[in-house]
Amino acid sequence: MTGFLLLFYGEIAIITSVSILIGVCFVSRFTLPIIDKQSPFQKEFEPVIRDLIAHVRSAVPKSLHSIYLYGSVARRQATPGRSNLDVTIITTLPLTNKEQTLVNTIKVRFQSKYPQITGVTFNIGEAKEVLQLESIFSWGFWLRHCCVCIFGDDLSTRFGDFEPSWEIAKNMNMDIEEWLQVYIKKISTNQNIETQVEQQKTIAKKVLRSCYSLVMHRDKGWYDHPVLCARKFLEYYPDKQVEIERLVMLLKGRKIPKRSVIALLKEFGDWVVSEFNKIERKIG
Repeated sequence: MTGFLLLFYGEIAIITSVSILIGVCFVSRFTLPIIDKQSPFQKEFEPVIRDLIAHVRSAVPKSLHSIYLYGSVARRQATPGRSNLDVTIITTLPLTNKEQTLVNTIKVRFQSKYPQITGVTFNIGEAKEVLQLESIFSWGFWLRHCCVCIFGDDLSTRFGDFEPSWEIAKNMNMDIEEWLQVYIKKISTNQNIETQVEQQKTIAKKVLRSCYSLVMHRDKGWYDHPVLCARKFLEYYPDKQVEIERLVMLLKGRKIPKRSVIALLKEFGDWVVSEFNKIERKIG
């Protein structure tokens, strides 16, 4: 366990230093960070990004509004061979069935073509929804603070910088209950250990980020890296150390018995959902 803790906190030290140097620009104590929009992306991922733009433009030729990156590639902190390419697509119209099929084809093609990424994730929305007043704390925050525009009209410029709030936190991760239900079912029925490991990593990342959402309004910050989210969460909930360590093990790709994974997701997941509901009743 000591070795694990050294790894856990050692990685935090590295992440914190990198965050100060590249990828994240802190404006003030209470204004949330924005991702650097000027520096070049890591050279290993530049050909993937160029190809992505070409493929998305071809798949959605008429209604494409803009393309954004989020996650570790956007922050210039990706690890070749271990990081996902996370993409937000904004359109002017809903995707047709044909366009949706072509977008899904990009996922399959890129996963086999580019070994430097583990896969492609698409988050798709419509421009008119993004610009609605009701979307300020969801799409507005997302594009302003979590994304970098790589093609088209950058909608993040329509929003000012945000400050930490419960509204942002719950809009980002209050869907954790649905995620848990989906991934508990996936892991329960899965028969392939390698697939299970990837599923574990995905849901562990979501749970750790959701944990930080529980304390964001108190911590007055914003963090995307799941391990850093975990550390900040433990400053407010130190009694959850064991559960967080186990989630980080899942995040690291450890092959854990299925029953243990499901038990952790059910027990700790239920607590996270309950805590979200408790804070929502208190703050609203």
